[in-house]
Amino acid sequence: MTMTKKEYKKMAEKASPGTTYGKNLIFAFLFGGGICTIGQALTNLYVQWGNELKDARTWVSITLIGLSALLTALQMYDNLAKYGGAGTLVPITGFANSIVSPAMEFKSEGYVIGIGGKMFVIAGPVLVYSIAASIIYGFILWIFHLY
Repeated sequence: MTMTKKEYKKMAEKASPGTTYGKNLIFAFLFGGGICTIGQALTNLYVQWGNELKDARTWVSITLIGLSALLTALQMYDNLAKYGGAGTLVPITGFANSIVSPAMEFKSEGYVIGIGGKMFVIAGPVLVYSIAASIIYGFILWIFHLY
């Protein structure tokens, strides 16, 4: 059976699901904004508890990383990501998810070899290049005394 390009295109359009760019955009905005709003609420709470702003922001980072790692371990983060899409990739929560997620796949191999060995499969290269870049940047600042 031979098919023309026009017939193939018509068949492919019929079989393919429609795109929902508008819906995806709205959900990403709402979920990403929601995560940032939670972060701001936590900052306000930690400041109210007597922490300085700098320390409060550190605690917010720790809290968001811990929550996203916990939600990933409980297999709830993926359900949020189904609806929130790119909004769940807000850097700090998405990064924690990218570290915990591959590790959970190898849980059956044990805690040390399975989880410990696979924890940095995805995040490892990001860490290596960001640390290397910061060292190079620091060296350049040191050479030119720009700090």
